[in-house]
Amino acid sequence: MDSEQSLIDAAFWITCGAIVFLLILSAFFSGSETALTAASRGKLKTRAEKGEKGAERALKITEDNERLIGSVLLGNNLVNILAASLATALFTRVFGESGVALATLVMTLLVLIFAEVLPKTYAITNAERAAAKVSAPISVVVGIFAPIVSFVRLIVRGVLLLFGVKIDPDSAIMSVREEIAGALQLGHSEGIVEKEDRDRILGALDLADRTVEEIMLHRSQIEMIDADLQPQEILERCLNSPHTRLPLFRGEQENIVGVLHAKDLLRAVYARFAEGSEAADPFEGFDLMSVAMKPYFIPETTTLDEQMRQFLHRSTHFALVVDEYGAIEGLITLEDILEEIVGEITDEFDIDEEHPLRRTPSGDVVVEGSMTIRDLNRATDWSLPDEEANTIAGLVIHEAQTIPTKGQVFSFHGFRFEILDRVENRITRLKIRKL
Repeated sequence: MDSEQSLIDAAFWITCGAIVFLLILSAFFSGSETALTAASRGKLKTRAEKGEKGAERALKITEDNERLIGSVLLGNNLVNILAASLATALFTRVFGESGVALATLVMTLLVLIFAEVLPKTYAITNAERAAAKVSAPISVVVGIFAPIVSFVRLIVRGVLLLFGVKIDPDSAIMSVREEIAGALQLGHSEGIVEKEDRDRILGALDLADRTVEEIMLHRSQIEMIDADLQPQEILERCLNSPHTRLPLFRGEQENIVGVLHAKDLLRAVYARFAEGSEAADPFEGFDLMSVAMKPYFIPETTTLDEQMRQFLHRSTHFALVVDEYGAIEGLITLEDILEEIVGEITDEFDIDEEHPLRRTPSGDVVVEGSMTIRDLNRATDWSLPDEEANTIAGLVIHEAQTIPTKGQVFSFHGFRFEILDRVENRITRLKIRKL
């Protein structure tokens, strides 16, 4: 009798020890899953470059998240089910039939607290450090369970395929650009990232998604010079212009024959003055096209990222934008592209005009119709859509489906738009209020 009682006691304590050990394993698997999925690959890469072997292993095993998660979940479920089975057998032996319900309650609490919430809380707050520490044993687990996980993966994909769902193992859940943009927006909302810093980085990230058409100076605002004018008059216009590069046309403005750089013109004129006598006319026989640069045309669909590369490659800062029919649409400079990143750039030669955005005491915003939606959003932290139009005036015309008259008021996208001024068919000034 004593021998049987001692065997029961020994079996009881061995089972209790096994349950505790399995709970520890469950906590390990739960924490590892959270750490490896929550760890930033950028931070792990930085640690790995500093020589940390654990971070290097963590980077390697997280390259295939599907295999990693499958292996960890397989191990976690095995130990959880085994722990629950042992607990049920133990409690049934001690408490009889009521032991099943008691074992379910006790194991649920133990697994929830010690095998799920506690390890995952630690892992989520120390993701990179925990990922580096667990990378070695998890690598072994992944290697052991690899055949089973591969079989399970085939079953899962087969079932999903029956419902028309295709899984691309090489596709990322979120692109790096979107991840960076989301982190910047979150950091700004929490007061960690300054608005100017956020705008600069987002501006650089958006260059590949935006075209020159969106930021070019429209042809109606381009200052041009007729190449058939007298050299004296051309020189005078160049000196009075705030721009250093001016397109030259002949006959009609669509016929661009060159681009005149003020410095090249002044250098050529000075050379003729230095060579000629006091009585001679230095402009006589002056060939304007000899100092003009060949015009550089680009399609309106060129991305800003590609155009900036072309500017740097060609060592030029000035391009004329044409549409699919070859007609002049506008012009763009390297400065225009840089302003999309760093904001408005002004110098001592820029015309001192009224700022295109002005706030009223009542909280309204008065803007020029030609102001781009993107610039308005950056200045006010609004989120007006810019998919259908580039400028504020274009957005109003698109939504109104007509050319509004002065004094008309519209409400859309959560804003109130009032037309303050209109010149011919152009909306020149608006007042906007957020509803």
